[in-house]
Amino acid sequence: MRKALQKRMEAQKYVWEGAIPLQIHLHESQVTTLPPPPPALILAPRIGYLPLLVPLIKPHFRSTLPPGVDTIWFEYRGLPLKWYIPTGVLFDLLCAEPERPWNITVHFRGYPGNVLIPCDGEDSVKWSFINSLKEAAYIINGNCKNVMNMSQSDQLELWHSVMNGRVPVRLYVWGLSEDFDDLEDISQVDSWEKISYVNRPVEIHKEGKCFTLHDAMKNLLPEFFSDESLSDSKLAGVDFEDVQKIPSEDVSSNKVVEDRGQNAYEHREACYISSSAEIKLIRIQGIEPKLEIPFSWLVNNLLNPDHFLHICVCVKVPQ
Repeated sequence: MRKALQKRMEAQKYVWEGAIPLQIHLHESQVTTLPPPPPALILAPRIGYLPLLVPLIKPHFRSTLPPGVDTIWFEYRGLPLKWYIPTGVLFDLLCAEPERPWNITVHFRGYPGNVLIPCDGEDSVKWSFINSLKEAAYIINGNCKNVMNMSQSDQLELWHSVMNGRVPVRLYVWGLSEDFDDLEDISQVDSWEKISYVNRPVEIHKEGKCFTLHDAMKNLLPEFFSDESLSDSKLAGVDFEDVQKIPSEDVSSNKVVEDRGQNAYEHREACYISSSAEIKLIRIQGIEPKLEIPFSWLVNNLLNPDHFLHICVCVKVPQ
């Protein structure tokens, strides 16, 4: 028992201390000096958020910035990065073949308001995190009234509720029409329209058998799975237009997240099943687990601080 607890604590320590080496370049349109500044090298926490790195980044580029008001945002190969998605999830989702260091670009001007919701720095990140925690609390307990004033005992109770059956999950599904044999051959994500967002709770059933990641995926994406054996990763096709896209609402609004939490049970749209599809990749906290792994292990060890299990999935779908 003590050995198992020690292993679990060790796994949780790896999650909380996990980091991604970033090489952050200033966009060439905002360089006003010669030679241009070297990139900033930062070890970014996996469970953190990109705007929280600004106090480290801005001093590095301050001397070369053009005049004007800062509106800071990040991009990867032309794709603006959604600031309210944890840094580790962005990396797992957008780098099929892990790139180390991860080369991203920072902008201090020209905020793409048509793609990204506004971010006012640390305060926006704080409210986004609290709202996610409220949403998780609603999924687990049926209400989120006590999140703002949670004591340690309340936090422990919330944690035990997670362990005892209902788990808030955020699923990021990337559908590809072309096949590939190597991760290096996967085409780059150049638009968030290619990423489907599924926000559903998972009920952990313990009816005489181990509830696995495969079981959880069948629960989360029933439209993908046909009645096949556990070891078979072939799936039923899905119309991605029927799955919720990455949300664009203002996550700094308490009301929005109250509504999102209360609607979390409802995102189980009936999708048109066209033909077979195949899961090519699943990533959680940078790990690529097998479908047979006990789901409880993932929950015990790989939850984000917002009490959500963030899962990135790459699926080959028919053209």
